[in-house]
Amino acid sequence: MRINRIRTLNYLLSIFFLGATCTHAQIITIGDSGDFPNLAAASASTDAGDTLELQSQIFSDGSQFLYDLKGTASAPIVIIAKEQHQAIFRGGTEAIHLVRCSHVEINGIIVEQQSGNGINIDDGGDYNTPAKYITVRNCIFRDMIATGNNDLLKISGVDNFLIEHCSFIDGGDGGSGIDFVGCHHGIVQDCYFDNAGTSGIQNKGGTQHIRIQRNIFKNMSQRALNLGGNTGLQFFRPPLPNPIEDAFEAGDLEVFSNIFIGNRAPIAYVGAVRIKVHNNTFYKPENWVFRILQETTEPGFLPCGDNEFKNNIVYLESDLTEVNIGPNTDPESFSISNNLWYNESSNSWSLDLPVIEMNQIIANPIFENIDEENFRISEVSPAVGAGVIVNEVELDFDLVSYNIPPSIGAFEGGTTTSMVKGFEQVENIKIFPNPVDRNSQIQLNLENEDVLLMIYNMSGTIICNKKLSAKQIDLANYDLGTGQYIIKAITKQGKTYVGKLFLF
Repeated sequence: MRINRIRTLNYLLSIFFLGATCTHAQIITIGDSGDFPNLAAASASTDAGDTLELQSQIFSDGSQFLYDLKGTASAPIVIIAKEQHQAIFRGGTEAIHLVRCSHVEINGIIVEQQSGNGINIDDGGDYNTPAKYITVRNCIFRDMIATGNNDLLKISGVDNFLIEHCSFIDGGDGGSGIDFVGCHHGIVQDCYFDNAGTSGIQNKGGTQHIRIQRNIFKNMSQRALNLGGNTGLQFFRPPLPNPIEDAFEAGDLEVFSNIFIGNRAPIAYVGAVRIKVHNNTFYKPENWVFRILQETTEPGFLPCGDNEFKNNIVYLESDLTEVNIGPNTDPESFSISNNLWYNESSNSWSLDLPVIEMNQIIANPIFENIDEENFRISEVSPAVGAGVIVNEVELDFDLVSYNIPPSIGAFEGGTTTSMVKGFEQVENIKIFPNPVDRNSQIQLNLENEDVLLMIYNMSGTIICNKKLSAKQIDLANYDLGTGQYIIKAITKQGKTYVGKLFLF
């Protein structure tokens, strides 16, 4: 079962990668001096394999509804900024609304200042025609002007999707960075969430088989990850049977190798079953570490239970209630083990968990640079090699393979050799501060020797290839836009280091 799950995820990634690199039938330019002024005008002339290339400008002509765009696995329809992050969709109720679309990619745009949702992707209200094989990558969602239940990215009735290398910043006070309703078989990876809304990602309405990995969740006002929720019964995908039995808001979700900074409650299991929260790092949660709740209580719904919390580092600032348990739940069915807990303000503090934890560690994790929010762990950290083996968890936050047995937390702390996007790696590069803005200087914690510095964007394009004698990089000297990058450094001896940089 676990092997098949990994193979399914790898197949999804290979399908999206194939679609992103194939040859497209035609390039249709969108903008003031393009073939069409906006996306809606171009949609009737768009076929499988076409690229809709957005000119570098502000698009402020309202919601762009795109109905029934149908690409294929080998010929997707790609909506892409000609220059990354220079096509800006500003204002309106929504920027783009995809309805019943398949094999469509949105790449490299900025979405800002909407009053409804930033981008909306759905099945047109009929799960018999789900949207499917949708990719959103290298996009920035920010600055919602709505204050209600409005989302930076709203996705309903979508199957087989990939969301990667995106930023979700300053969302609506009552909404989410991403809101999944009745979605299945997808991946959210290598994204950044900062004040993205009430929640960073919400998963409800029968959402199932989603992997959330290697993301940063920071400053969410309530739940960084709402793993479940409370959905009107008519909105479940697929529709609920009559009578209802064995139903859940969310099931079979995987939360691996993420970093949580602040947040009132980083994790909320809400009417959810078979959820795995493994190898994450939680830094100074504000009120609870996780919650166990049941908000949908109609007959036929399973109680929240049969969930896991393993191999996580939890760093507390002060005493708090670690776990909040609500009524109608099954907390005794949870599996909690091999977590490292630390409270910086108390030597006499003790945990209060719903079940007895196996292989619990209470100790300082020894982060490398806590002031710079660098949560990589020292080689002498008690977290190194102390985790339980979880076959599904393959890579840490830095895209480094976990050892066997793995370290606890989002970073592997032991010496390891792995492959990162085809680069052989002896150990991960230490980049700090991270994230940074484009006018910052970053320090590379390497040996005192010359290196060959290479900077790649997340599509694999080389942005920089030069020799570097200093261990300091002045980012203002490079033409880097907002987003994420892979930094590779090769020493004269052929030793290779790789790290991931967030640039804002």
